[in-house]
Amino acid sequence: MFLFLGGIFVLITGYFTYGRFINHILSPDNRPTPAIKDNDGIDTLPLPLWKNLLIQLLNIAGVGPVIGVIIGIKFGIKCFWIIPIGCILGGAVHDYVSGFISLRNGGINLPELTRQAFGNTYYRIYVLFVAILLLLVVAVFVNVPSQLIVGTLPSSPIGIPSFWLATGLILSYYIVSTIFPIDCIIGKIYPLFGALLLIGSIAMFGALLWNGLGNPLLFTETEAFRAGMFHDQPVIPCLFVTIACGIISGFHATQSPIVARTIRHECEARLTYYGMMIVEGIIAMIWAAAGMAIYNTSPELMMQKPALALQSATEHFLGNSIGALTILSVIILAITSGDTALRSLRLTLAEYFHISQLQLRNRLAICLIPILLIGLLLWWSNRDAASFESLWKYFAWGNQILAASTLMACTVWLKRQQKPAWITLLPGIFMTFIVSSFILWSDISHAGCPYGFNLPLPIAYLLAALFTLGCTGIVCRIASKHKTTL
Repeated sequence: MFLFLGGIFVLITGYFTYGRFINHILSPDNRPTPAIKDNDGIDTLPLPLWKNLLIQLLNIAGVGPVIGVIIGIKFGIKCFWIIPIGCILGGAVHDYVSGFISLRNGGINLPELTRQAFGNTYYRIYVLFVAILLLLVVAVFVNVPSQLIVGTLPSSPIGIPSFWLATGLILSYYIVSTIFPIDCIIGKIYPLFGALLLIGSIAMFGALLWNGLGNPLLFTETEAFRAGMFHDQPVIPCLFVTIACGIISGFHATQSPIVARTIRHECEARLTYYGMMIVEGIIAMIWAAAGMAIYNTSPELMMQKPALALQSATEHFLGNSIGALTILSVIILAITSGDTALRSLRLTLAEYFHISQLQLRNRLAICLIPILLIGLLLWWSNRDAASFESLWKYFAWGNQILAASTLMACTVWLKRQQKPAWITLLPGIFMTFIVSSFILWSDISHAGCPYGFNLPLPIAYLLAALFTLGCTGIVCRIASKHKTTL
């Protein structure tokens, strides 16, 4: 209980201390933002601060800080201090700096930001990688809410399997919300979704406090809990891949330009980017605690799909009515990240192929092939628990490659602006080591891990360290070539 509550206190303190320090380095000013000077009425237009906060939070807080931490808490109680430290020094910095660069450069998408840092060759490869990752994101953020809907309403009234009926409805919403102007659908329904999210999170937080006071063992590594922990997966790198969004997430940098195009004043950027990542960290702490509590209550759930553990936790600690509302808030978390992931994919492809997005037919056409590919991923991932866990690991690993690359691109930008670049370089070095050591060690023989090189862990660490050292040297050399001030 102490680590759980202490971690939340550290997160809040981090916003007012380290967050203020990062804000001082970036130095937002009164220059016109893209929403003011480039208003197109579709993707770029001014929205009030409260709407931008909700859009950013719901964009980034997908199933990662819920499903990811329910899986990740199997690494043990250490998650309660790793999540807040990683969020403050890594995740929130990653979100704020990448979002601020987009804000300063006309709302550019992540691949274009990377092109400006590393050139056209890397850019072409990176666009493909980002597109694949966003396809995985949408597939995950359709699969999880569909499974939760099936768990809540298992029977379909029209004879179609419940999973595919839910999937069809969610994908239909994704398409509609993606092709229409951001203020038509997302800007209008996100306030309601945000309210449900806050109610669900606060309800679970209160229930955990109440139950924890009566039974402190819920938040400890009991003997039964230890038996189900990850014993064959090293904390470094696996924990930082599994908890892909509660600590740091490259996916967030694909979402930052969406809000960079709707922010009215640069002074709103710190709360929008750094602040909402801190809120996501708090959500992750709540669900990590819920995961540990339900695993201590029903240890057999540690061998089941994380969605089942999520449903069991809400029913056990909140009852059927409030529990159903909380499940609804988690479904909303997934859906409100999946819709903007598809929107980000549309904007990225349009930017790369120079396709105007002012015409509705262009916005619709660019979404059709991705939707077909997402359908194939859903069919594969829904076959069994192992397929979904494999999909999650590929998504999480690709997500963290994106985080490492984004941090290095931000380092180049900061260095060229003659600002302290270590604030992104240090977490960038760490994440480069994490993703490289993971794929060097990983193999299908390790439960739930994607294909990799299956090297012994010490050798994987050594090669990853050498690779990271080489990448750091290249980034620093590139960053030193040109220095400008915006």
